[in-house]
Amino acid sequence: MTTSQQDRALVGHLLRRSGFGASGSEIDAAVGLGYQALVDGLFAPGADPGAEATPPPSGLAEPAAGGQATPAQKKAANAERTQAAYDLIAWWITRMTAARRPWAEKRTFFWHGHFATSVQKVRSAQLMLGQNQTQRALGGGDFRTLMRAMLTDPAMMIWLDAAGSTAKAPNENLARESMELFSLGVGNYTEQDVRQAALALTGWRLNRASGQAVFAPGPHAAGPETILGKTASFDVDSFTDLLMAQQANPRFIASRMWFRLASSSPVPADVLARLTGAYGSGHDLAALARAVFTDPVFMSPASGTLSARYALVKQPVEYVVGVLRALRITPPADGAAKESAILRAALTGMGQVPFLPPNVGGWPSGTPWLTTAATQARIVFAEWAATAGDLGQVADAAAADRIDAVAHLLGIDAFSDRTRSALADLAANPADLVGLALLSPEYAVN
Repeated sequence: MTTSQQDRALVGHLLRRSGFGASGSEIDAAVGLGYQALVDGLFAPGADPGAEATPPPSGLAEPAAGGQATPAQKKAANAERTQAAYDLIAWWITRMTAARRPWAEKRTFFWHGHFATSVQKVRSAQLMLGQNQTQRALGGGDFRTLMRAMLTDPAMMIWLDAAGSTAKAPNENLARESMELFSLGVGNYTEQDVRQAALALTGWRLNRASGQAVFAPGPHAAGPETILGKTASFDVDSFTDLLMAQQANPRFIASRMWFRLASSSPVPADVLARLTGAYGSGHDLAALARAVFTDPVFMSPASGTLSARYALVKQPVEYVVGVLRALRITPPADGAAKESAILRAALTGMGQVPFLPPNVGGWPSGTPWLTTAATQARIVFAEWAATAGDLGQVADAAAADRIDAVAHLLGIDAFSDRTRSALADLAANPADLVGLALLSPEYAVN
């Protein structure tokens, strides 16, 4: 591979991991900027005109409950909640597709999986939207601020049953997950720590009318508590500070980001040292992400022993949004639209729908996305996309050049000989050719 080909492959690698894929034209344009300039651009301040052109849906407010609602009224309220959830899903898919600086959306999707919360239990699209916007606003700053916000996020409080926790009846769900899944990881706390942390998080209430979390001193445990070896009268702020002071925190957050953005293999010790150094005492998430994207292992060619190149299977949301972007399909922000239903069906079949993670642990990674059922859903979606998308670049190419044209259209570095052989039989039909290319191993990996 020539130097220019290596540079192009590296740029494509960065654009896939920091966004939702990139067409050959986008990769070509980015190569001229240089890798370091591209990384710098990810973290440069400024609005995204594409994403901002997709405002959040209106009408997401909680339906009026009514103490004596009839069965018909309850059914109507549930239908209204369902439609609001569909509108929210459609809005975010549209926003991810329209983004011109997709790192902010990719980063928000990462935090959505990290602090996994489902609208199915929360039953309020408005509160889910609020959590989404908080993660977007804070997800590139310091982790302490984001973690503190999530501990009293209204959707999270409902999801982990924290809204009614009192000194006399503390609920342990949020306390446990705040350590196990959000900040420290398994093995870095005890059951006694969970019980004591649950007391520190008591006293918070949710005002459903305003959608705001409110602290009520009366039900809050007065303390002192002993958590992670320290005794004090803890509240949500001092508990957050305690979590940030643990040696496990930088290792855990760095490992999670590497796992989702670089490789599902365990992070090498020297890489972890570089990442935690970037995260530092300031819990700097932007510096951490920059360290991931500029690490020698992340940047190494596919032939490298520890290379992160092609080391991830695309998550269904990455796959679907990437196809929409490559084929210039503009999805509707209206959840009731036919196209929105098609996209929801595709994502449901593949196993990943935004705002509907399966549990507090979030979604899996790697081969779980390659089940038979998921593959069938992928086939149906690929056939639809190949008929709905802009295939001009492939259709206008000579038949002998169409395989290369489809590789360029989809931002694929190169097809294997086996894939090229399979595609060759469909070169006369651009839609069939693109549809099969979307199902190729080369497009499935990230």
